[in-house]
Amino acid sequence: MNTENKNKLEGLLKKVSNLWNFELCSLNLKTNQNPTIIEIFIKKTNGEDISLDDCALFNTPVSDEIEKSNLLNCSYVLEISSQGVSDELTSERDFKTFKGFPVNVELNQKNSKIKFLNGLLYEKSKDYLAINIKGKIKKIPFDEVLKISLCTLKD
Repeated sequence: MNTENKNKLEGLLKKVSNLWNFELCSLNLKTNQNPTIIEIFIKKTNGEDISLDDCALFNTPVSDEIEKSNLLNCSYVLEISSQGVSDELTSERDFKTFKGFPVNVELNQKNSKIKFLNGLLYEKSKDYLAINIKGKIKKIPFDEVLKISLCTLKD
């Protein structure tokens, strides 16, 4: 499948996802497999967790739209699933859920020679991230933070 058709397919799947209150997170086409495998990763637009039933129910409308589009001229297997759990903290829900958990904070190195900080997630505000490093609270401005991930603490 060429890039243009993949983009058309992705656009089509985004429209179908929106109708079902899902967000298309990613689309992977494994054209080196026979039959071709279409992997679709979705999440709910309201932030709730995706269930196996959600994926199963979404299968029929997606299959119908793919068939109607005539973008694929080969046999395929459709796999619909959730993103799963990520180590990276991004949403407000993540920060509330994992407060007190060990995190690794990757920093941009404009203002500091330090690339990573490890500590316990203490607080997230709109301006900064606070982590507890061996009993001391360190506030890190968000413009210095590249990525926040769950981790195991190193002594």
